[in-house]
Order: sequence, then structure tokens, then C-alpha cells
Amino acid sequence: MRKDFLAALLLSATTLATAAQAADLRIGLQDDADVLDPDQSRTFVGRIVYTSLCDKLVDITPDLEIIPQLATGWTWSDDGKVLTMDLREGVTFHDGTPFDAEAVKANIERSKTLPESRRKSEVKSIEGVEVSGPLQVKISLASPDATLLAQFADRAGMMVSPTAAEAAGADFGNNPVCSGPFKFVERVQQDRIVLSKFDGYWNKDAINFDTVTFLPIPDTTVRLANLRSGDIDMLERLAATDVASVKGDANLGFAEAVSLGYQGITVNLNNGEKGDNPFGNEPKIRQAFSLSLDRDAINQVVFEGAFAPGNQPFPPTSPWYDKDYPVPARDVEKAKALLKEAGYDSLDVEVQVANNPVQTQMMQVVQSMAAEAGFNVKLKSMEFASLLADQSAGNYQASQVGWSGRVDPDGNIHQFMTCKGGINDSKVCIPEVDKLLDEARQSNDTATRKAKYDAARDILINELPIVYLYHPTWIWALSGKLEGFTAYPDGMIRLENVKFK
Repeated sequence: MRKDFLAALLLSATTLATAAQAADLRIGLQDDADVLDPDQSRTFVGRIVYTSLCDKLVDITPDLEIIPQLATGWTWSDDGKVLTMDLREGVTFHDGTPFDAEAVKANIERSKTLPESRRKSEVKSIEGVEVSGPLQVKISLASPDATLLAQFADRAGMMVSPTAAEAAGADFGNNPVCSGPFKFVERVQQDRIVLSKFDGYWNKDAINFDTVTFLPIPDTTVRLANLRSGDIDMLERLAATDVASVKGDANLGFAEAVSLGYQGITVNLNNGEKGDNPFGNEPKIRQAFSLSLDRDAINQVVFEGAFAPGNQPFPPTSPWYDKDYPVPARDVEKAKALLKEAGYDSLDVEVQVANNPVQTQMMQVVQSMAAEAGFNVKLKSMEFASLLADQSAGNYQASQVGWSGRVDPDGNIHQFMTCKGGINDSKVCIPEVDKLLDEARQSNDTATRKAKYDAARDILINELPIVYLYHPTWIWALSGKLEGFTAYPDGMIRLENVKFK
């Protein structure tokens, strides 16, 4: 009897020790991700999941320097038209498929040819990929492309298992297979995405969690309450109004980084039947709408001054910002006059908005301001992934949506403003803009590129396919039990060397 009792005690102690050692991280996301396929997806939170799921050819530092990840080194030919990349040895995908030069070739070809791929414009310059060794590829370009390494630091550089991708086709996102520190376990839409530690990861000693669960919680107040109660361990996009409260809580940690991106209102110009309306057809009306808004007041009222008012793809502090077009002051009378010139005293406009309190409040402020110039703005609240799906399909008139930003300026403008851009949901198509933005890609000279972007801005500032509003700061709140987290300007959550104390 006594032996049985001791055995039971030992078993109980072992079970408790195992439970104590298990490290399960729970992260609260503002939205649910869309399809978990790097070639097809477009959501910001999807990229957060990929940071744990899918390694890339290269990564960035917090200071935006491009550094090795799956590629350990690279060189350019003298004419800038051949990129040779040496690849990391001993890497495997989660299904056991080896990561090698053939895998890189297959991934780039998939990005270029998969009918559903949104990466086509990002890898447009690539003519071919030569396997020059088991762990070396030579990437040939039609013309020099200053943006390519920056593209490889994001979804265009995320490597998926060629075996799984070929077998699944467009359905790959239902069971994604990559080579990152965590592998896919399950997904329940609008509820959770669960990943588990990949024991075969090349850098596994830097990973300290057994599982990572991503939980979409659109309400910022509920998200913070979940952190305080211990139901999650970290949240992304803390509301600016909660910063002081979190900083004053000894049980919580706080981190922030200035974003590379923007928030704005994308207008349907020519994306199906819903683009055929006065707001989409007449630039003067969009100019009037823009002039009806006080961007400084939006920043103060909604974000307590934590963000930066904006009117371009780049923030006013960026070297790529066109200073010839500063953030416009609000001018209701001029807005009314422009609307009148277009033939209207008032106009109904439907704008879809994500169903979270912060974006809703921001658009209510916009709604109120625009009303003074004659715009009757109707807000259509939607779950974020559904909002993006409607936006892609052209099932919208205008859409409040943002972009998390990219290291290279091309990433904030080319795919949105070129005729065949992968995320050109407005379907704006101006051949001269295409020409300028393509030429900007082909030079490594900063002054030459800046001149091209400025010339494109001369055109786009009048067309306004996107009415830019502000540039956010990424703000994270986390359990005081966590340590090692580093804030990055791209807003991603990198878990290397993050652990519970």
C-alpha cells in the first residue's frame, strides 16, 4: 500500500513539474488573419503569425538593416542584374522536405505564377532562378531592382515547403508548412491559431516556448482586460488611450516602435460596378473629402497625439516624403467649393471599417468632419478579414484600411498604385505613374529614386486613390513575467530569446 502511495506521489510530482516547465505563450491580436499562405495573404496580423511560422531569405534589425536568415550571404553582379545567394545548411521544412536551392527556385516561381499570388508585382523584376549549387541560387533580373532584398525580408521571401505547396495548390493556407521556429497545429476562424515548437528548427536554442496561440480580440478594452487577468501574455496594438495605465501597472510591460506604414481610406475607382459612382469617378470630390478632414485633430482626439498626421505613403519624418505637399490644413469652405464644382451640394459615401473600437471611433470623427462639407458618410462595420475580401473583390465604395509599411519605400506604393499591383484594390491605372514607379525600382541612387517618387506624387496627390490619414506607432503591452522582447518598426513579434522569467 505504502509503495503504491509513494508511486502516486512521484507521478503527481512529475506531472506538476512537467506542467510547470511547459511554456505556452498566448498573444492577443487586433484582427483575425486571412489565408495563411504567404503568396496569397495580405493582413498585418497574418505577418505576425508568419514571423513564428515561416522563415524568410533575409530579415531586418530594429534599425532596418537587412541581415541573413535562410540566406547566409549574397552578392550582386556589377550590372545589378544577377543576385547570388548562399543558403543556410541543415534547414528542413516542417514536413521534413529539405530547404535547398531547388526549394528557393520553386518558391520564387510559385510567387510569380500562382494565379492567386499577390506577390507577383513584388518579384516582377525576376526573369529566372538558376540552381548554381545545392545551397546556392543565382537570381537573374530583367533590369536592376533596388527593392528586391527588402521584398525578400517579407512575404516574397518566406519559404514554404515545395512538397506541401505542390500538393495543396491554392488550398495551401489550410495547412501551411514552412521552416520557422513553430509549426502549424490548428486554426479556428475568429477564435485561434495554434502553433507548436518545431524541434528540427535550425535556431531552436533561441526558442523558449512549447506552443504559441494567437487569439483575435478586436475590442482593445477586452484585449487589455485579458492581459491583466492572465488569459493572454501579450497584445499588439495597445490603444494609445491606455498607454499611461499600462506604464503605471507594475505587473505589465510596455514596448513601442514608430511604424513604417500608414492608415487611410482606399477608394474604389474602377474595381467593378461599385467603383462607378461620383466618389470613385471624380478626383475633385476626393480632394474635397480630404480637405474636409483635420488630421491633427484626429490624432489628438482619437490617439492623444501619439501618432503622426499624414497625407502620403511615407510619414513626414521620412527621407522619401515629398515636402512640396505638406499635410493639408482643414479647409471646409474650399471642400464645399470643390464639391459644388463637381456638381453636388451633398453626397452619400459608404465607408467600410474594421469592427474594433479604435478604428470605429476614428471613422466617427471623420464622419463628423466630412459632414460639415456636405458628405453623408455611412459607416459599414465589418470583421477585418471579411473587409479585405470585399475590398479585393471590388464589393465596396471606400474602405478604411492601412498598411504596416516596408523597409524600402517601394513597398508602400508600387503594389497599390501600379495598374497590375498585387494590392491595387482601387484599380487606379495611370501609365505615367507605372513608368515612374518601375524606374524608381531600377536605380540604387537615392536621389534618382526620390525624384521618381516625387514625380509620381505630383500625379497621385490630385487623383487620391487613397486618402491618407495618419502614421501609427506600434504599441505592445505584455505580462511582466515576460522578458527579452524587442520592438521592431515593422510591428512584427519576433520570439527569439523571449521567455518567461
